[in-house]
Amino acid sequence: MTENASASTVSQRLDAARRASRRLALTTGSERESALEAVATAIERSANEILSANARDIARGRENSLAAGLLDRLTLNETRISGLADAVRSIGALTDPVGEVLRGSVLDNGVKIEQVRVPFGVVGAIYEARPNVTVDIAALALRSGNAVVLRGGSAAIESNTTLTRILRGAIMDAGLPADAIQSIDDFGRDGARELMQARGRVDVLIPRGSASLINTVVAESSVPVIETGAGVVHVYVDADADAAMAASIIVNAKAQRPSVCNAAETLLIHTDAAHEVLPSVMHGLLNAGVTVRGDERARALDARIEAAAPDEWSTEHLELTLGVRIVDSLDEAIEHIDTYSTHHTDAIITKSVRSSERFLAEVDSAVVMVNASTRFTDGGVFGFGAEVGISTQKLHARGPMGLAELTSTKWLVRGDGQVRA
Repeated sequence: MTENASASTVSQRLDAARRASRRLALTTGSERESALEAVATAIERSANEILSANARDIARGRENSLAAGLLDRLTLNETRISGLADAVRSIGALTDPVGEVLRGSVLDNGVKIEQVRVPFGVVGAIYEARPNVTVDIAALALRSGNAVVLRGGSAAIESNTTLTRILRGAIMDAGLPADAIQSIDDFGRDGARELMQARGRVDVLIPRGSASLINTVVAESSVPVIETGAGVVHVYVDADADAAMAASIIVNAKAQRPSVCNAAETLLIHTDAAHEVLPSVMHGLLNAGVTVRGDERARALDARIEAAAPDEWSTEHLELTLGVRIVDSLDEAIEHIDTYSTHHTDAIITKSVRSSERFLAEVDSAVVMVNASTRFTDGGVFGFGAEVGISTQKLHARGPMGLAELTSTKWLVRGDGQVRA
């Protein structure tokens, strides 16, 4: 049976996922890799069906005045579907993390101990308007030996229902339990609440979406949560920065795809660089259709800059809007970032090794960059095939989460009769 039974309950699906996780624990890495190849092939063969379902979601989103950024995240096309299949194959080709020995030793009495990677068991995910996340998380969970329970939200209900059915059918045909991939979308918010309270049945819960969604999951969940934060992302232009480099990086970081969490939201410019840097940066941003809002000092340098909103520095726009502030020093830039950053990704543009090393050491974010676009914060770019999300917490996982971040560890102890004196 490839679809979740309509009469089943959330509780029954969680139990089915738990049983499936135990079966997955007995599979080999090559078996899971073969299942992912079957998934990739099924996605490619079902492209028209996926596009049709997605078109219904998009039409409903437009009727409901869904924000432009969310519509972009919701949208699938032939290129993105091909990219989903490619990502699944990339994940399948990665080294299997399960069973990796992290450390070990032999005690004086001959007892052998090893710490090895093991799957979590059942991974829950709550996310918004992102059908690609359905595929990414399912593929990463499967490759790392985990069952997954998905709650993808009402905006993408048609796309996610179709994708889940395709994924379940593909892994079942490959010899793995279909129940390793579960969706509770049909239970709505009640299902999400039950998932958040399923401590002991779900091993870890990963929210991915808006700050309000993430905060709700963190506050209400009894299941351990790996927090993936919103992206109030900063780029700081130091006093000696190259103007052309700054313009190139900033325009890419803001405009290449503004609806994603690694897009820049705030630009900080050292006052000594502002007269040279700001004109070229503004030229590139305005040509890309970006609305620029700034403080009084920035507006005094360029009349095209609009007044910053009261909450400008704490806003994740997820659209073609960028806040600009002039600062007097690297210290002031770091202080601003410390105050407003969501600890996702922050970057410095500078020629100074001293400034770059200070920035790398003092900025407390999951990813800190020197002279590079913040758009590089991505599991696929980092070589993980895809990502579950960008963790902004400090326990267990931080930054783009790939296969290793979906495992825990256990200690294996082997003796031949030894007892402790």
